[in-house]
Amino acid sequence: MAEEAPIAWPVYKLFDQLHRYVVAYMLIHNYYAWSLHGAAAPTLTALQKIAGSSPRQTAGFVAALRAGQFVTIAPEPGDRRTKLLRPEPAMVAEIGRSARLFLAALDEIQPELPPRHLYLADPERMGDLMRGSAAAVLADGTLLHGFPRVLHFAERDCGYPLLTAVLGAHLAETTQDSPPALPLSLRALAQRFQVSPAHIGNLLAEAERAGWFTVRDGGRLVEVADDFCAEFEHWSAGQMAHFEALLRETERFFAGKGAAA
Repeated sequence: MAEEAPIAWPVYKLFDQLHRYVVAYMLIHNYYAWSLHGAAAPTLTALQKIAGSSPRQTAGFVAALRAGQFVTIAPEPGDRRTKLLRPEPAMVAEIGRSARLFLAALDEIQPELPPRHLYLADPERMGDLMRGSAAAVLADGTLLHGFPRVLHFAERDCGYPLLTAVLGAHLAETTQDSPPALPLSLRALAQRFQVSPAHIGNLLAEAERAGWFTVRDGGRLVEVADDFCAEFEHWSAGQMAHFEALLRETERFFAGKGAAA
């Protein structure tokens, strides 16, 4: 999650503040619920009803997505006056990045099973999995609110990738065979996540004041609270289980679709 964005748009800043992420998430839900499952047309009005932001904020963010070529407008086949919001593959992949990586982690834990995350290389399959995840959120509420410290970071610009970078550095120091840690200096993190060093500094200072973790000058990780690590581990385990169950549903759907064809 802390790797550099694969596309030129400032993806971290665009997607990783929770409310903006949810708008994109629900836009993907609406499109694939319509295109694969016959739900209502994925219009701006339909999105504004479920996005969790004000209608004006939602419309403004959709305009930004269109400007970045993450979303295109298409006429509905049966009514060309109705304008549909269609997510482009780059946006589906970026919003689905966390799902794919949690499944990749599960694949490492269970190497005897066929790799699950590779199934999501297809944008339509990834889109359907994200549709199922968003439908669960609409029915039961977000999974994040049971994990207040993870939620704290997710609500801040680039907070969640920063959190993964810090915990990745902690694991690199404390466990064998972990990937190399990313540099945690203000400059390195700001450049990677496309925000200001001051913003990174504010996030790190908040975490230190709360007693969650401490990063000293030069990017040296000094301490991570045990209960903070435990919360993220429980969050991660829940995400693996959530997306594994949804992947099975997506596999069944596309298997049935192929059999019907």
